[in-house]
Amino acid sequence: MSAIERCRTAALGGHVERCEKCSHTVIAYNSCRNRHCPKCQGAAAREWLAEREAELLPVPYYHVVFTLPARIADIAYQNKAVIYDLLLKASSETMLTIAADPKHLGARIGLLSILHTWGQTLQPHPHIHCVVPGGGLSPDHTQWISSPSNFFLPVKVLSRVFRRKFVAGLRRAFRSHQLAFYGECLALANQSNFSAFLYRLSRQDWVVYAKPPFGGPEHVLHYLARYTHRVAISNHRLLAVTESAVAFRWKDYAHGSKQRTMTLSPEEFLRRFLQHVLPKGFPRIRYFGWLANRARKQLLPLCRHLLRHSLPATEASSSNTLATWPCPRCQGPMRVVERLTAAQIPFAERRLICVYDSS
Repeated sequence: MSAIERCRTAALGGHVERCEKCSHTVIAYNSCRNRHCPKCQGAAAREWLAEREAELLPVPYYHVVFTLPARIADIAYQNKAVIYDLLLKASSETMLTIAADPKHLGARIGLLSILHTWGQTLQPHPHIHCVVPGGGLSPDHTQWISSPSNFFLPVKVLSRVFRRKFVAGLRRAFRSHQLAFYGECLALANQSNFSAFLYRLSRQDWVVYAKPPFGGPEHVLHYLARYTHRVAISNHRLLAVTESAVAFRWKDYAHGSKQRTMTLSPEEFLRRFLQHVLPKGFPRIRYFGWLANRARKQLLPLCRHLLRHSLPATEASSSNTLATWPCPRCQGPMRVVERLTAAQIPFAERRLICVYDSS
């Protein structure tokens, strides 16, 4: 919260930007660069998407969602690193296992997984978004096996295998004393109570949802832009902020995705927001199969070769220059000409005012 509060204020220092054409000069405050800050994800998302664009294949892409039952949410909040890691691994292993089965696809697939922990009202809702190409490598890596048209893997089978793998992972975590229980969950520290809890979980249906294939690679990028670096709530959803209330828009999916307004006390709003802060260093975007970091360099070119698809030409990255944004006056390139500490900013602002007054 300290990082978000100080983001783009003088407390973090700043820099002087000047237009190369008209010499228009401004002082910009630095960003906090915290991954949970709603104002600091734009540049990171664009850079990440540019990297993913170079990896797209000329095949349909599917979107599969794995959701944890609501009764696990409290345990997940008290054991974020363990439960979220298990969620990512269980969902990816489920996809890889079913896809490798000759009764289904019989191929080694590659997938991207993104962890989300919130719903529209900021309440806990742990789930995984998977984006996966429609097909994979044959076991001997000599051919590309395409999935059937408009169908990837059976969701009922995925649901049962996902449930089995996650419950087994929970049992292992309990036996190795990796789980902690507090408050209303304290009774689960008892082995018999926890076993009964696992039994109830294994008897209910788990939700796995598969959307139809995307229209093409450009649709994949459009989708990823909404889900990769987004935090629990973005600033544009905020409608009003006062000392006594925070009002924001939310989409009611249970009633035709109607736009509704929710008003919370500032304390409750912050409580809900902070539930979704991840453990330090925890990666919520991960890659599996032939898209895994250790395999991508060798197997992605092989996939392109088998699909007879050449590597797309990429434009030179704008990050190699110092240009940050177009000049508001003449649209020329703005460049950083000076770095400022927090203590230097007041003097730089007075200096800039004097320059404009004299001109």
